[in-house]
Amino acid sequence: MTIAERAVELVPANARIGLGSGRAARAFVRALGERVRAGDLHVEGVPTSEETARLARQEGISLVSLADVEMLDLTVDGADEVDPDLNLIKGYGRALVREKVVAASSRRLIILVGDEKLVPELGTRGRLPVEVVPFALPLVERRLSQLGLRPVPDRRDGDLFVTDNGNHIIDCQINPIPDAAQLDAELNQIPGVVGTGLFLGMAETVLVGDRSDFRLTEEKCRVSDAGGASHRRFRED
Repeated sequence: MTIAERAVELVPANARIGLGSGRAARAFVRALGERVRAGDLHVEGVPTSEETARLARQEGISLVSLADVEMLDLTVDGADEVDPDLNLIKGYGRALVREKVVAASSRRLIILVGDEKLVPELGTRGRLPVEVVPFALPLVERRLSQLGLRPVPDRRDGDLFVTDNGNHIIDCQINPIPDAAQLDAELNQIPGVVGTGLFLGMAETVLVGDRSDFRLTEEKCRVSDAGGASHRRFRED
């Protein structure tokens, strides 16, 4: 069983679900589409990117907007880092703000990752995306530099990358973060910052797969009263 197939098992009938972005999320959307087209599941999805929206339509998944739903049953998405307490860094795929909005609109956030995304501390991979209003880009760059975060605006063929929201992305070159909550608060206080790639205390379940084929190897769940995480390990037959 892959992590995408396991995630589909967790989708209740007639669910309204957030559809994430990135490689693992695309695998989930395709697996979900198979069940929908077979008539096994009826769902409505809210995509976190225009790319995901196009894929969902191709797979026969009905789409709605956040204006149409009060609360989503769950969101299934990927991540770029997962620490032992299931805190995340997301945004390498550049959809971080919509991903955070959709996750915050959901009763449950399920994350799908390859085992290379598990880190002992957030920031281990050295990169934290921040989405920025275009007008504020110079100010935000200066403030990030003052925080020692070594900002690098994302450019493609010399032009600044533009998100689905019409904003730009700055990649902060970072070391492991000793206090992610404090850093997130500091970044969000900078005028022009729309959102950061820090997703703290949001994921309920993380499905871990082998990096080559996403074969399910581990299932981690947040322990709400202790703030940590429990896990089950799986072996291939």
